[in-house]
Amino acid sequence: MEVIKIETEFIKLDSLLKFAALVGTGGEAKYVIAEGLVEVNGETCTMRGRKIRPGDRVSFGGNELEIVQA
Repeated sequence: MEVIKIETEFIKLDSLLKFAALVGTGGEAKYVIAEGLVEVNGETCTMRGRKIRPGDRVSFGGNELEIVQA
């Protein structure tokens, strides 16, 4: 599990995937989210603008991210 530190209150799901280098572009992030390939806290999420806050866990492509406050 990789720990991702954010300094803001939240980060949008598509931006998180780019920040963590799990996707290369915003378009790719939009596609994988829309296809239901991303899980947030164990549930499939298809909302690319979903606010991810410290304490949330995101899974995609065999990678798991834990979000913490910096």
